[in-house]
Amino acid sequence: MIPIRDATPSKNTPVVNSVLIAINVVVFLLQMAQGQAGDRFIFTYGLVPARYTLDHLAQHFTFGQQAFSWLSFMFLHGGFLHIIGNMWSLYIFGDNVEDHLGPVRYLLFYLACGVASGVSHFLLNTDSMAPTIGASGAIAGVMGAYILLHPTSKILTLIPIVFIPWFVEIPAYFFLGVWFLLQFLNAAASSGGAGGVAWWAHIGGFLFGMLFLKLFERLPATGLTSQLRPITAKKHSHRLQLARPGAAPIDADIHATISVSPYEALVGARKLVSIPAGLQRRIYRVIIPAGTIANQVLRLKDQGLTRADGSRGDVLLTVQIQ
Repeated sequence: MIPIRDATPSKNTPVVNSVLIAINVVVFLLQMAQGQAGDRFIFTYGLVPARYTLDHLAQHFTFGQQAFSWLSFMFLHGGFLHIIGNMWSLYIFGDNVEDHLGPVRYLLFYLACGVASGVSHFLLNTDSMAPTIGASGAIAGVMGAYILLHPTSKILTLIPIVFIPWFVEIPAYFFLGVWFLLQFLNAAASSGGAGGVAWWAHIGGFLFGMLFLKLFERLPATGLTSQLRPITAKKHSHRLQLARPGAAPIDADIHATISVSPYEALVGARKLVSIPAGLQRRIYRVIIPAGTIANQVLRLKDQGLTRADGSRGDVLLTVQIQ
């Protein structure tokens, strides 16, 4: 299952989340630039449990290096697919958690989840010489917070069946619940780090994310959050819209709603609209004309259901301005 986007838009531009993604990318490029020294770089800045339990290893590292690894390991990655998968998940789920906590508390929350995931891995692999790297544990914490904040939000998910892309909407509690179950099953069936995957770091990050959300909600919001809200308020809605069907189709016409921002209604926009088609969804390009008003109906001709005579109905999209 590949998540494409969630159906819960954030009200503000996720500044911290975007910066975290940028830092991860920059550090990954720096890591790739090490060439033959890459393994040493990872061993130095990754989280190696044995460095803290075996004296003959610990003596080769300063206190600063030992302490910094608990932070730096979550910004290293094992390859392009590793970082792409992690950053995509952070992009999908992180904006809503930052929207809820505010930028300062979200940054502290993210780093705390990353460290907690490292502790979870360390406690169950104390003598491991394999470096643990990646933002997966911190992102698992973000996902743990998301499932508490938006359990019924729909996740548009791509399920590839051979060469056929199948788009379905899955409730967040089910999508993330299945994800967590898979982490637990893989951890139980292995030593917890088989194949270079720190399963217990994922599990720990997810559970600590749920716990930390409740703790960080009790922390007072900083004045910076209220100052940034007017600046970071979004002018644009999601590029990919999930159309919400209304009543039963009338004469093969499908009636649905999409949402745009006031700015987009004023100046116009281009959207990709995902529309139900049987058990899956089809995606269409839709132009929102400049000067669109609330409840205006956009017609996608011949994109509805098939009639008995072989002709097709239309898709009628009612525009909501939010």
